[in-house]
Amino acid sequence: MTTEFKYTLLKKSGKARRGEITTAHGNIQTPVFMPVGTVGSVKAMKPETVDQLGADIILGNTYHLHLRPGDGLVAKLGGLHKFMNWPKPILTDSGGYQVFSLADIRKLDEDGVEFSSHINGEKIRLNPEISTQIQHNLDATITMAFDECTAYPCSEQDARKSMELSMRWAKRCREAFVKRPGYAQFGIMQGSMYQHLRKESMDKLEELDFEGYAIGGLAIGEPNEVLHQMVPVCTELMPEHKPRYLMGVGYPSDLIKAVLEGVDMFDCVLPTRNARNGQMFTSQGVVNIKRKEHEDSELPLDPECSCDTCKNYSRAYLRHLFKANEILFSVLSSEHNIAFYINLMKTLRQAIEDDNIQEVAEELLKKVR
Repeated sequence: MTTEFKYTLLKKSGKARRGEITTAHGNIQTPVFMPVGTVGSVKAMKPETVDQLGADIILGNTYHLHLRPGDGLVAKLGGLHKFMNWPKPILTDSGGYQVFSLADIRKLDEDGVEFSSHINGEKIRLNPEISTQIQHNLDATITMAFDECTAYPCSEQDARKSMELSMRWAKRCREAFVKRPGYAQFGIMQGSMYQHLRKESMDKLEELDFEGYAIGGLAIGEPNEVLHQMVPVCTELMPEHKPRYLMGVGYPSDLIKAVLEGVDMFDCVLPTRNARNGQMFTSQGVVNIKRKEHEDSELPLDPECSCDTCKNYSRAYLRHLFKANEILFSVLSSEHNIAFYINLMKTLRQAIEDDNIQEVAEELLKKVR
């Protein structure tokens, strides 16, 4: 039997959605947080640990995996799932974000983008067809359309020009995508902070009938209040029967607020990056392990967390590891932060099922960052 890619809306509470995505590599319970494994590795974590913590899906990156080790090699060795020992779903970022973040080492034209590799300076070209082919070689469960991530702030004229380019690219991505049972391609909505441009973008994407849709061009430096003004504007434009993905977001409070507006999927490097820098998210708020108050503390990071780090290690020990620059610190802190994010999403899913998401969200927002 072949598995069709499908989003099933199981329950709504207000605008918040509890769903399930069926894929060739297993089911995804939504709303979901996707740990980021840019180069085929969630930093400082074994894939088995990420799995045991309850992650349904992780994210990889087209640009970085194309540069190293090369998508051809990954394909030869059986695809990214086998290569990194992660049999569950994988979503691959198309490289569109690198069009934005590596602006100083790229040239953009109608066809695509030419980069100078940040590794060795070699010229690399990405365009809709190449990006889609790389993601096919990686065997991504969910392929993302190649887009230009519009900078913030920008004029309406520049936002329109960028959005229209992304929509032309989206059409080329759709034509290049090889449809297979249980696999999907998501289109990315652009239009900066202009509601009418967002609507035009979404209308064009819906004509192409992607399996899911992402909100792009947010979490790129705009004020937090602007992010949360735009999320409901975008979700209102998105169809009910397909997954909604907010790219690159964010802090726990950002996820809670976006779930309330009907977002299904999230990714962000924040939990692992901040963990390595000594910032941990807990049920009582943020813990900065560098602070002297933790020097002799026998307390766990989070008394409400059941991850191995919280069950077995004190704040004093974690602070010692951080101060000593021990690799083990990154392992233990990353495990906790990923566990916190995954458990947060479980809590939100349960609250939607129980139809008390508003009350649960308000309580959580009093405590988390």
